[in-house]
Amino acid sequence: MKNLKYILILLIATTFSGCGIYNFTGAAPIDAKTFQVNFFQNNADLIEPGIDREFTLALQDLIMNQTNLNLVSSNGDLLYEGEITDYRITPMTASAVTNNGDAAASQNRLTIRVNVRFSNKKKETDDFEKTFEFYHDYPAQSQLTGTVLNEAIKDIFERITQDIFNESLAKW
Repeated sequence: MKNLKYILILLIATTFSGCGIYNFTGAAPIDAKTFQVNFFQNNADLIEPGIDREFTLALQDLIMNQTNLNLVSSNGDLLYEGEITDYRITPMTASAVTNNGDAAASQNRLTIRVNVRFSNKKKETDDFEKTFEFYHDYPAQSQLTGTVLNEAIKDIFERITQDIFNESLAKW
């Protein structure tokens, strides 16, 4: 009985000491305490009003929700800045030929590209400038307005902000 007690204590001790610090977001432990996200200007040829603000807030929210870093307006240990460089709609899938002989699109794709400059004051080797892009397909019969637009932008920004987080903090 006494040996069973020691074996159980040894098993518990090795279980909790095996991997060091771990968190469920995948972010590696960092020395930083604060982060700053500057406004991402919309420099795309096709302008959708308000997406620059939406993207900036989405990136701030993701980092606040997945880390214990504090958001600051200046002098952050980590700095995210950049611009939206592309916002485009392209036809994706051709459907049956119309009466005048033209093929009509049955699906369209909204693509957004964001250029990001990341700086880490505590570890400059982590600095990068990189382009992140994602898309959302929607039926060609639908207008890219209202809920269709909101859903598309939400999907795209969720993916892009997660990719930025992974590149800058999770190192995936």
